[in-house]
Order: sequence, then structure tokens, then C-alpha cells
Amino acid sequence: MSDYLMQTYARQPVAFVRGEGAWLFDSNGDKYLDALAGVAVNGLGHGHPRLAHALCEQAAKLIHTSNIYRILEQEELAARLCQLSGLARAFFCNSGAEANEAAIKIARLHGHNKGIDSPAIVVMEKSFHGRTMATLSATGNRKVQAGFEPLVSGFVRVPFGDVAAVEALSAHHKNIVAILVEPYQGEGGVQIPQAGYLGELRRICDEQDWLLMLDEVQTGIGRTGTWFAFQHGNLMPDVMTLAKGLGSGVPIGACLARGVAAETFTPGKHGSTFGGGPLACTAALTTLSVMESDDLLNNAAKLGAFIRSDLADRLHDLSGIVEIRGQGLMIGIELDRTCTDLVKLALADKLLINVTNDNVVRLLPPLVMTQADAELLTEKLARLIRTFLG
Repeated sequence: MSDYLMQTYARQPVAFVRGEGAWLFDSNGDKYLDALAGVAVNGLGHGHPRLAHALCEQAAKLIHTSNIYRILEQEELAARLCQLSGLARAFFCNSGAEANEAAIKIARLHGHNKGIDSPAIVVMEKSFHGRTMATLSATGNRKVQAGFEPLVSGFVRVPFGDVAAVEALSAHHKNIVAILVEPYQGEGGVQIPQAGYLGELRRICDEQDWLLMLDEVQTGIGRTGTWFAFQHGNLMPDVMTLAKGLGSGVPIGACLARGVAAETFTPGKHGSTFGGGPLACTAALTTLSVMESDDLLNNAAKLGAFIRSDLADRLHDLSGIVEIRGQGLMIGIELDRTCTDLVKLALADKLLINVTNDNVVRLLPPLVMTQADAELLTEKLARLIRTFLG
């Protein structure tokens, strides 16, 4: 471990030096099955030849110019994302937190444009939106917020999945301008709301003249088996944020909007030095192209269903299993006890997983994972969970 790094991570004692598909190789040459994909980032897996070639080719031509000038790759990516989503305009940045910052600023500026002096945004318990001051204030996790008070004001919190709690706000909070919500909560334990939840939020926003803003940083770009998680239902958001899987490991974030939200920012109201540069946009364009040509949306849906079903079969007799849930290749296995030690046990067995919310094993495999990889994953993980539960 380096003495020169700030201690912001409790890092695992392994360093990876190369990868291939859903596999990573450490500095000792040992091989690991990656069921985390850089926390939903490496959708194309590791060492994808088309991505590597595109990045090398673009780096040899141009890496950065500035948003002072037109960036053709950025314009192409904006058009592609808008075509896929049905939204109208895009702003590019470098991360999910920055994308959510942009959404928060759109909501606040929209509120001020409506004559609301202190606009408020409805957010959810157990949510996660980032670690900047505004996004950690919006986040529903005291561990993330502790020690950074005073938090940014202007957020009204309700339980995730509770439509009635949102409806009740309209009678008491006249300054609400938007709802910011994850379609499925990732850091909160892979929480899947009841069917129709987002549609009900859309209805409330329409009735109250609020913006519906979806944080699809983790769920977007094919993770759940559709391009965006909202496409599992019959609705459209006003604002949507993306990052993680968009660049397959190259940092890029995006905030998409339609209607009045798409026209709220004007020159000077927001910006990013590095956002939407030629290299990052090439990574994103290549990612989208590979996902289409290799039918990775269908692969995510098919393998996700297999993993959940196979784990349920292998673990059905264990009383310590609360629920196996998910959508596509975003999967949570909830246990009846804290199970953070499973991460180290899996690492020793050459399997990379994650535990979130203390008692939920979270799987976010690369979208390029094969059936054989998935079968090995369920076999290894089921054996580890059985050993852990005793």
C-alpha cells in the first residue's frame, strides 16, 4: 500500500495489471472472475479490442481542445443518446456526481425562473447520488454525510417506493420543483420498487408541475437489459443522468433533458473543462456501437435472469437468504446478517464481488459476460454463501 495516497479507500490487497473479457489478472499472474465490472463501469469487460483500437486512434489525432469550440464527437454522442432515450439535449461532464450536480442546478434554476426563491427537490431515503457537497446532501445515507455538515439545504426526503409520501408533500411544501430518484437503488442494497412506481412519480410531477429527474448513473447504458431502466415502464423523465458504463472505463458523465429542462441552461450558467472531450466521447460512441452490434442488451437480460434463477435454486434451502432480486445484470442477494466478510472470502476464491448496505451481495458483471462465466459465478458464489452461513 502506498504511503503517498490519501486514505479514502479500504483497498483490497490485490493489484490488477491486465484484463480480458470478464477476467482480470493480478500482478502475480493470478486470474479472477470479475462480477463487479469496476462497480458497473466496465460494460465491455476488459481489454476489448474495438475500444482499445478506437481510443488509440483518437488519442493519436486529438485528446482535448475545450468546450470553447465545437467538438464533433460530442455532437455525435449527444445525438445518439437523445435518439436512444427520447430526450432532447445533453450536457457532458466527467462523473455521475457531476451529472447529478448538473441536474440539481437545472432544477434550482428552473425554480428561480418560475419565481420560487428557495426551490426544493424531493429525494429518497437510502439513495446515493455522489460525494460532492450537493450530491451527498441529496444522498440518503448518513455515513456519506457525517462530518461534512453543514449540508446543502433544499432537499426533502421520503422513503423510496412510497408514492403516498410523495403525494403528501404537495400540500405542505409549495416550493418543490423536482423529484430526483434512482429507478433502482444500487448503493441502497439493489432495491427494486413495486411495478408502476416511476409511472406514479411521473403522474405526480405532471400534476404538480415538477421535473422528474432520474439518476441512471448505475442503471443506465444497458445494465438492466434496456438502454435505460425507465424504459421498462411507459414513461419519460424530464432529466436523466448517466456515467459509469457510458465510457467503459474512460471517465464521462452526461445530463440529458427535454422540454423546459433542456432549455434552462444558457451560456455561462454551467460548464466543464474536460467534459465531453474527443477521447471520452469516442469511448462512449464505441461502447454504444459494440453494445448494438453484439446484442449486449439481450445478453444482460438473459444472463441476469439465469444468474438470479440459478442462485435461487442453489440457495433455496438456506434460511439466511432473505431475497434474491434485480433486473438484468444488476443483482442483489440479501442475507439476514452483515456479510461484508464475503468480499474477502470471494477474493481468496478469485471472485470479485461487492457488499452494499452491509447485508446485500451486489453483482454487477460486465455485459459481455458469457454463459460459461455466469455458470462459474453462480457455482462459486453459492458455495461461498453456504460456507459463510454455516
